[in-house]
Amino acid sequence: MLSPQSMTQAVATQDPVDPAALRRLMRGGSKSFFAASLLLPSRVRAPATALYAFCRLADDAIDDGDDPFAASLDLRQRLDLIYEGRPRLIDADRALAFVVHHHALPRTLLDALLEGFLWDAQGRRYETLADVQAYGARVAGTVGAMMTLVMGTRSRQTVARACELGVAMQLTNIARDVGEDARNGRLYLPRRWLAEAGIDPDAWLLAPVHNAGIASVVQRLLRAADTLYRRAEHGIAALPRDCRPAIRAARLVYAEIGEQLRCRGLDSVSQRVVVSKQRKLALMARASAALLSTPGVASTRLPELPAISFLVEACAASVQQVQSPPPSGRIEWMIDLLERQEHQRHSRRMARS
Repeated sequence: MLSPQSMTQAVATQDPVDPAALRRLMRGGSKSFFAASLLLPSRVRAPATALYAFCRLADDAIDDGDDPFAASLDLRQRLDLIYEGRPRLIDADRALAFVVHHHALPRTLLDALLEGFLWDAQGRRYETLADVQAYGARVAGTVGAMMTLVMGTRSRQTVARACELGVAMQLTNIARDVGEDARNGRLYLPRRWLAEAGIDPDAWLLAPVHNAGIASVVQRLLRAADTLYRRAEHGIAALPRDCRPAIRAARLVYAEIGEQLRCRGLDSVSQRVVVSKQRKLALMARASAALLSTPGVASTRLPELPAISFLVEACAASVQQVQSPPPSGRIEWMIDLLERQEHQRHSRRMARS
């Protein structure tokens, strides 16, 4: 088997990846991701884009295909090849291979991500908040961990806060999308909370409506998210200085979704709350200004959310695998090109708006 350094060099000598192909994978994706990514330094924005592209592709493959189990198996086989340094001739795979080997991303993170996507396709039931947090750890906490490693920070406390921030964002997504999910036959609100509010989950799924009971459950979920958002501030302050504005912007934009939802009576069944472009820009400016007035501090020691402990352990075990920067190669050139083109595309959109 190739050594980690040899794997990185092998990946870097393959044919260049088509940046336009990765952009097509992201088209129609998260607007909040793109907004916050504008504040990332170039050294992070490009690998973050590569991660996002693969995550989007994997989610679509499992969620939209005829056989989610077969799609999941195929994706795991693709990860096998990526971790062997022999990715398939698929742009997202080849870009991910560079990021995986350059930043020593533990395989556990990507396996957990695929597991979360498969839970969606299986229609998994979530009885408790802990169950919902376990789902959030897989589909969002993993991304927080990978982003932290790409930024070059691997301390246990900082990774833990990043995973928890991902979970908080997923709880916010769930609170925002209650009606849309229900109309697709999916329910992520804790079923025990619904029962405590006098709602039969299965009966409600057949005819989803907004009522006081649903509002109370959404409120509880937003409070759980708010607790994790507050904890995340300790981790953001421990990130490299040039990365803090983007992550704080993402944290503020997602928390704002909850605030907007509260202003609309906690009704996410008959409407879908969005944060306006103007408000996002204001929050991004606030995040950038905070960098000038808030010094970085060591991540405060807090007990980890149990749902994310296995992710933190995987990152801690990978510390010794971090490599020095590899020689410049065509994949590295591609990622730099992708970063510049994404920045130019968003600059043009901002100028037109």
